[in-house]
Amino acid sequence: MSSQDEQFQAAAPEPAASSAEDGMTWWYRWLCRIAGVLGGMSCAFAGLWNCVTINPMNIAAGVWMMLNAFVLFLCEAPFCCQFIEFANAVSARADKLRPWQKAAFYCGMAVFPVVLSLTLTTLFGNAIAFATGVLYGLSALGKKGDAISYARIHQQQKQMDEEKLTGTLEGQP
Repeated sequence: MSSQDEQFQAAAPEPAASSAEDGMTWWYRWLCRIAGVLGGMSCAFAGLWNCVTINPMNIAAGVWMMLNAFVLFLCEAPFCCQFIEFANAVSARADKLRPWQKAAFYCGMAVFPVVLSLTLTTLFGNAIAFATGVLYGLSALGKKGDAISYARIHQQQKQMDEEKLTGTLEGQP
């Protein structure tokens, strides 16, 4: 086995381990990845369009948006960056991040060009990238509980409240 094969094996993410850690279902993980790729495409096109101007702040925002697109492609779809040697290693490290870390990174990355130049191009171009961060943020909140456990908790709280109320009415401490 060559050293490149060993590096590829070391950089390949373990899907079972990462999905068990963050609690994301397979379809939600794919939804986040697809949103990341679409966000990268929208950032790239809007960033290129934003660079066709003479305003230096628009150019800076456009360059940042194209950098956002590159990072999104690198983290979410490394097969799009096959010409870069370290793409699989970066993707493997990005997969090891917790969902809230990805959410903060993607949302922060998407907000910066809007702060640089508040135009419709930067707003719409970064909207899907920001939505990708929001999707990862929602997954960081965890799974929703089932109705039966919520009903039990509600019933226990109601029973405790009734016991407290009857205890104070009877004069017991």
